[in-house]
Amino acid sequence: MPDDSRPACVEDVHELALGMPHVTVWPGTEHKPVYQVGGKSFVFFRNPRPDAIDPETGERYPDVIVFWVPSEGDKAALVQDEDSPFFTTPHFRGHLSVLVRACRLGEISRAELAEVVQEAWLSRASARRGAAWLADQETRS
Repeated sequence: MPDDSRPACVEDVHELALGMPHVTVWPGTEHKPVYQVGGKSFVFFRNPRPDAIDPETGERYPDVIVFWVPSEGDKAALVQDEDSPFFTTPHFRGHLSVLVRACRLGEISRAELAEVVQEAWLSRASARRGAAWLADQETRS
């Protein structure tokens, strides 16, 4: 059983995403995986893009991970705290997702990351799959 209080890492993203039910990895994305449920992405690793750059160097961030969120309120809760590693860009305005750099994952615990991954999955899974997973979680508690 993993230590959920330890700092999160990139390997945890992969493990947690793959640990959700009915998950597939979009073919051809092995190096920058796109995790999907029911054909809908819920976590993916972005290629460097011009909307996410280092303000000091102007270099594109090479390690951005995108997580879907259930609502604008959830998104705001994750990005409004200046100390949070989660952020967004104008490109993602109106998009129910948040970004995080892989190099900043250690600023949250594995348990916090698990919650973000689970919420991402729930926001994209069918209502039936989501309800079944939540019911299973209830029986485990």
